[in-house]
Amino acid sequence: MPADSFAFFDTAMGRCGIAWSTRGILGVHLPEVDEGATRASMLRRYVGRCSDVDEKSPPPTVQYAIDGIVSLLHGEADDSSKAGDLSAIELDMDGVPPFYRRVYQVTRTIAPGETMTYGEVAAQLGSPGAARAVGQALARNPFAIVVPCHRVLAAGDKLGGFSANGGATTKLRLLSIERAHASDAPTLFDTDGTFGLTARVAVARG
Repeated sequence: MPADSFAFFDTAMGRCGIAWSTRGILGVHLPEVDEGATRASMLRRYVGRCSDVDEKSPPPTVQYAIDGIVSLLHGEADDSSKAGDLSAIELDMDGVPPFYRRVYQVTRTIAPGETMTYGEVAAQLGSPGAARAVGQALARNPFAIVVPCHRVLAAGDKLGGFSANGGATTKLRLLSIERAHASDAPTLFDTDGTFGLTARVAVARG
C-alpha cells in the first residue's frame, strides 16, 4: 500500500525506515545489510510507482513512534518506566487481513521482557489449533517492533523464525536487548559478549 510519506531514523541496531498515512503508521522496516538496501526496500514497498510520495520530516505522531522505537532498541524499556512503550502508537491496518489484525492486536499486549508462543497467541484468539497461521501472520508483520513479533516463540520456548534481515539472530538480538525470559520456563539467555545475552541449548536445539 503506498504511503503518504516515509522517513529514516537511527537506532542502536542501525538505520530503520518508517512509512505512514493520515490514519497511522503503515510500516516499520528494520535495518538490512546496509542503508542502501534498507532504502531500496522501503521505496519498493511503500512508494512503488506513486511519484507524489516522498521522504519528509515526521509529524509529531510519527516522531512519537520513532522515539519509542529508539528508546526500546536502546534497552530503555523496563518495568519501572514507560520508555519504549509502543502500545499507544496508531497503526494503519486498512490493507491487513482480519485474522492478521487479530494476531497483531494480541501480540501488542506482550510487554518488553515477556514472551508468548505461537500456540499461546492462537489460544488467546480462541483458535488453539491455529499456531501455524499465527506464525504466517507474524512472518508478514509490516509493523516490526511496534507489533513485537520477536516476542513470540516456537513451542518449547525455542526461538522460531524471524523474517527481518538476520533472521533468528536478529530476533535473538531484540530479545537480548529486552532481556526477555519465558514466564514459566528456564532462563532463555545467558551473558554473552556479542549481544549481552545468548540462547541456551534448549532454544538452539530443535
